Amino acid sequence: MNLKVSRRKTGRTYLSIVRNYRDKETGMPKTATIQSLGYLDELESEYDDPIAHFQEVARRMTEEESTNKKLTLSFNMEERLDQGTDNRKNLGYAAIVSIYHELGLHRFFNNRARNKRFEFNTNSIMLLLVVSRLLAPGSKKKAFEDKDRYFERFHFSLADVYRALSHYAELAKDLQQYLHEQIAEQYGRNTKIIYYDVTNFYFEVDRADELRKFGRSKERRQNPIVQMGLAMDQDGIPLHYELFPGNKLDKETFRSVIGEVRKNYGTGRVVVVADMGMITGDNIYYLTDGKNRNGYVFSFSVRGGTHAFKEYILDDEGYVQLDGTPVDTNSEFKIKTRRIAREIQVTMVNGKKATKTVYEKQVVFWAKKYADKAKAERDEVVKKALELVADPQKYSKATTYGAAKYVKNLEVDKETGEILEGTSQPYFDAEKLAQEELYDGYYAIVTSELDMSVREIVDTYRGLWEIEETFRVTKGTLEARPVYVSREDRIGAHFLTCFLSLVILRLLQKKTGHRYSAAVITECLNRISCSNEQDNLYLFDYRSEVSDAIGQALGIDFTHKRHRLGDLKKILATCKK
Repeated sequence: MNLKVSRRKTGRTYLSIVRNYRDKETGMPKTATIQSLGYLDELESEYDDPIAHFQEVARRMTEEESTNKKLTLSFNMEERLDQGTDNRKNLGYAAIVSIYHELGLHRFFNNRARNKRFEFNTNSIMLLLVVSRLLAPGSKKKAFEDKDRYFERFHFSLADVYRALSHYAELAKDLQQYLHEQIAEQYGRNTKIIYYDVTNFYFEVDRADELRKFGRSKERRQNPIVQMGLAMDQDGIPLHYELFPGNKLDKETFRSVIGEVRKNYGTGRVVVVADMGMITGDNIYYLTDGKNRNGYVFSFSVRGGTHAFKEYILDDEGYVQLDGTPVDTNSEFKIKTRRIAREIQVTMVNGKKATKTVYEKQVVFWAKKYADKAKAERDEVVKKALELVADPQKYSKATTYGAAKYVKNLEVDKETGEILEGTSQPYFDAEKLAQEELYDGYYAIVTSELDMSVREIVDTYRGLWEIEETFRVTKGTLEARPVYVSREDRIGAHFLTCFLSLVILRLLQKKTGHRYSAAVITECLNRISCSNEQDNLYLFDYRSEVSDAIGQALGIDFTHKRHRLGDLKKILATCKK
């Protein structure tokens, strides 16, 4: 510490105690003010020699700080651990706590519990569930059993955790809107483009109920599932989700979720981006009809298109490379576009179908890498189809999934799924294979945005991978499946905690410049851990580029090798401001 004597513009002299340090990023020397003392002429009324006095004060402060930083420890090398000892603690969760409080989630849960007669803290329970979902995903019971891993006072029972789930389920809709308002205020929300997709989650049960239904599982599992429709903003931050029965078709979830977003999130006009599973006449008309005339960017089925559309796809005329230059025999990518009036079938309020006309820009392109990928994926199916033709009785309906479409004269027992010996010999459908090969590598996008450039359309649609990656994170990193609760309200609460965890994780990625994947961030936070070395002293053994980036983004110092318990509590208290 040093005494700084500053000459002000007024001619007066000002005294302060400062610390000199070197900026980590620029390497330049800097000064931080530790204590402001006042003007010299005023201090002279209290001290005979203020400068000498405060120079001595600065010296003692330096000496005291140095003493506090140094400890002499003695160890008994014969000391043994008691059975069941587990002194390992995590500090990485401080990053989660920081964003949790920055979003005001503690205020939300405390306020919503104010008039309830709970004997437990609902905010404290939610914090544990979110931290556990990000750092040690598993059941609610596992989260409760691991609660001592963190420097928090979690004063509640496992029964309290399950009781709180019913309360959370009631708050799901309000919490999503509250979260949106907080993100919009503190980070900014870009909702001109909305990405939408659907996935499902399976349950390790055999019996279906009102919510858990047997449907088309993304993993082709024979378990009841729940559908989730998720909307994200243009930056990839989750915006709104809804749960649907497992037998609900993807396209039937669209208007419910997008309607909720348009109605309650103050988005104004939006352009919704989705895959071909959403492109129905009803969904298009829902978006484009009305005052706001919202827009869409949808992928469009090439193989499911009309004969005229397929002819347009295969016609070489009009194709160019993405930069506009002509296509040649070595080109691995080609693209073309047109504006077209297309008729769609719409279900009206009275239930009858009506023909409506939409004006679209269609973008079609071919990429060699997509063609090669399609061929590689189909080769295995074709191989199985040829084996099926050679010996049909070796297979059943279940084991021929995907291959049977290439086999003619295949008879299957509807009840057992067994392959039957028919009157005609099964044979490989070479014509069907040839037809499918025609369209390998071709992709189509349709949009209502007639003035959007081709590159903008393609780039906008590519953003849909963010939501697909979000589902992979939810199912993989956060292990949202299988679901270990069974009551409908608790299922709802489970997905609410997953949603909150996902939002916090995405904001962590945003704060660190999207340099690190979700898995890298959660692994890093898990490794920022320590062991109780002696009394209230904790020893840390991990530091990396990622932990430094997270710490710098959130103002948390993860670089120290040792911390006293009091220091750790101060760090966490700062994260909760």
